[in-house]
Amino acid sequence: MSESKLAGQFFDAAIGLLQRVRDEEGERIAEAGTAVADAVAAGNRLFAFGAGHSSLPAQDVVYRAGGLALMNFLAVPGTAGVDVMPATLGSALERVGGLAGAVLDSSPAGAGDVLVVISLSGRNALPVEMAVNARALGLTVIGVTSVAYARETRSRHASGTFLKDHCDIVLDSKIAVGDAELTLDGIAAPFAPASTVVTSAIMQAVMAAAAGELAARGIEPPLLRSGNVDGGHEWNGRVMQEYGDRIFFRH
Repeated sequence: MSESKLAGQFFDAAIGLLQRVRDEEGERIAEAGTAVADAVAAGNRLFAFGAGHSSLPAQDVVYRAGGLALMNFLAVPGTAGVDVMPATLGSALERVGGLAGAVLDSSPAGAGDVLVVISLSGRNALPVEMAVNARALGLTVIGVTSVAYARETRSRHASGTFLKDHCDIVLDSKIAVGDAELTLDGIAAPFAPASTVVTSAIMQAVMAAAAGELAARGIEPPLLRSGNVDGGHEWNGRVMQEYGDRIFFRH
């Protein structure tokens, strides 16, 4: 099979997943957008968390042109990407208990805020405890995960539960266990993961729904503009000044 056919198959697989999420999760995505809009309108704060590659869709909605200025990244040191050395340490830290509570206790997150917890498998201690602790503090928790893992794998949390069991709203990415869309004779392992494409789309869809809900209430959504268009820096400066008490990615 030619390389171009494999590339096309990946695009087809990703598009198929996006269509499934659009058709099957649309109501819950709208519900999540309303929860975000509620927090913005009430003067509360917005946070997103993900570990490892699940941190990428969380970071994608923070300080982003066309995105809500109030979305903050809730980082757990050593897990917010693949820059920790060795990279395998990040995966190990996801299984360590107690980190989520320590991070939340030292963060500005509190009752009435919204936290989006992103975890493809939802089975490790860190995302489960993040959701449990956040809800105990009175946050609304939106989980973005693959529900298939809860059916086909075992939890690594002491409770035996998954992220999906501790969320106010669950958005199912529909990603199959293993996160690889393609197979080919002669290649021993499945390949071509699509979770980042799909999960990032889910996050942007939630932000879009939130912006629309705010506008419907007569509230100007606190959106950022690109710094690479004329007037973008000035626009962003005004937004950050107005909402500075809820933006934590600047000092």
